[in-house]
Amino acid sequence: MKWPAAVLMITLGCADKAEDKPLQFTTLAVDEGAITARVTASGTLSPVINVQVGSQVSGRIAAVEVDFNSAVQKGQVLARIDSRLFDAALAQARAGLALAKANLTRSQVDAAHAQRTFERTDLQFQRGVLTAMERENALAATETTRAVVLASAANVAQAQAMVHQAEINLAYAIIRAPLDGTVISRAVDVGQTVAASFQSPVLFTIAGNLQSMQLDANVSEADVGKLTAGMPARFTVDAYPGRTFEGTVRQIRNAPLIVQNVVTYDAVIDVPNKDLALRPGMTATVSLVHAERETVLRIPNAALRFRPPPEMIKRAGAPSGGLAVKEAAITLKAADAPVRRTVWILRNGEPSQLSVSVGISDGTMTEVRSAELHAGDTLITDVIVPKGPAGIPGLSPPGGGGGRGRRTL
Repeated sequence: MKWPAAVLMITLGCADKAEDKPLQFTTLAVDEGAITARVTASGTLSPVINVQVGSQVSGRIAAVEVDFNSAVQKGQVLARIDSRLFDAALAQARAGLALAKANLTRSQVDAAHAQRTFERTDLQFQRGVLTAMERENALAATETTRAVVLASAANVAQAQAMVHQAEINLAYAIIRAPLDGTVISRAVDVGQTVAASFQSPVLFTIAGNLQSMQLDANVSEADVGKLTAGMPARFTVDAYPGRTFEGTVRQIRNAPLIVQNVVTYDAVIDVPNKDLALRPGMTATVSLVHAERETVLRIPNAALRFRPPPEMIKRAGAPSGGLAVKEAAITLKAADAPVRRTVWILRNGEPSQLSVSVGISDGTMTEVRSAELHAGDTLITDVIVPKGPAGIPGLSPPGGGGGRGRRTL
């Protein structure tokens, strides 16, 4: 809301000297109305679930089955890698398994023969026909063939694992969707070679459900204490200038985001997107309401920023020590924690300073909780100080005007 400014000519003393020339004030009035305190931030929209689909094996892309914006279901084929090398590897692994099984069978036969030989040798040893050395040799042969059987069985298991690995690699040659969703990115074409030696290359990006989006807003550390989970949020995007979207704060993440020594925190906002108007990557300007007052006494923030020049203090007869007010932020960190601020009020044509208790602010108007002010009171926001006997208008000094406290004539 814009407030009309009034310039009042107040003469203090005679006009024979420059310091006695009339002071000109810019004023705004105290009024009643509503104040809504907001936290503003910028952020980026993204799907709630965003999966990057890569390739576990290397090879040449033989076919691409989907394109950008394609709706896919879990298990649907996205692309195929040339599988001839994998087919050959599987055939080789199966042949190795067959050989290992044959070796196992032969070793089992040898072990059975060695066992029967040992039994005959042991019987002849009991009858005194063969010596103990011959019996021990037969026993050693039996134990050796048993060890060969165990080694052959291990070779069979190893060959089976090789077959299983080759089957998996062959299955990986067909790239499938891991979930239901929409393809929002495709980074591969037919004939392209993908290499998965060190890192799995990203071929597709699939958004789980574009009807439910999330907005990651970067909230400054000065404002993060005002936000809580469950707060309503409203935001706009450049694509739809006249439309306001709504969401709900899901969480305020504790991990700080530091960019060029500026600390912000990620406020995650859940956003419904039934009509699919919002797209991943859009930049949003977010407004989060943390305090509201419906009918309160309001003063313009320009009056709180006003600092009188020495000429005005001298003429008003105010003690200079009473004006040492720190330049503090208008917005309060706690909506129900009032603070004291100093304003200058114009009564009966005379300026005087007044300490007031203020509440929440919307950046333009601030709630005031002091009984000393009433609706319609006039507050000083700027002053023009006369300069020289000729009264030639001068320029505002750096930092002067605009509620800072002085301009010169």
